[in-house]
Amino acid sequence: MKANSQRVKGKNFRLLHGKPLFRWILDSLLSIEAIDEVVINTDARGILAENGLTDGKRVRIRDRKPELCGDTVSMNLILADDIAAVAADTYMMTHTTNPMLTPATIQAALAAYKTGVAEGRADSLFTVNKIQTRFYRADGSPVNHDPGNLIQTQDLEPWYEENSNLFIFSRESFAKTGARIGKQPILHVMDQMEAVDIDTPEDWALAEAVASLQTTQKAAAS
Repeated sequence: MKANSQRVKGKNFRLLHGKPLFRWILDSLLSIEAIDEVVINTDARGILAENGLTDGKRVRIRDRKPELCGDTVSMNLILADDIAAVAADTYMMTHTTNPMLTPATIQAALAAYKTGVAEGRADSLFTVNKIQTRFYRADGSPVNHDPGNLIQTQDLEPWYEENSNLFIFSRESFAKTGARIGKQPILHVMDQMEAVDIDTPEDWALAEAVASLQTTQKAAAS
């Protein structure tokens, strides 16, 4: 969790639909009993304290090393530092910028990961968006379809987009690849309404709209 961001200034602490952005994913994670501890790697301990968050029973705040600060540092290097300092059987990584990710989706992904590991067919998991549409290269040539035979898009071969919402892995799988995605990953499809990843002002506006819709739906159901 960085103090500063390039395209949406101060986004991690900015109010999203009345609540600081970082609290959305933090509240979801803390609502899941299977998660023993939430580790926040940050250069903004002071700002978190100003927003009422300090180290607690299930929250550990780790000060990001100076050499790991900056916009061009690979997240895998930050994860390597956390893994070296925090012992665990299973690591789950997400971002402050994924406010719509729900506890239900997190729990479903964790269950799929554990089943995959137990059956020997997976060593990691990451969430994706399933996309079935017509893609073209910059020169106008088709990538995944025949323009002369326009079959229904739902009949096209699906493509999967990493949506940066959730990654699950072990110390062993990380050691093999030096990355959060192992050699045998599960691609876990999730609802695209939840898959908002805030990088731009447009992403922020979309997250606000989704949050407003969710509030309206909850009020109507109560």
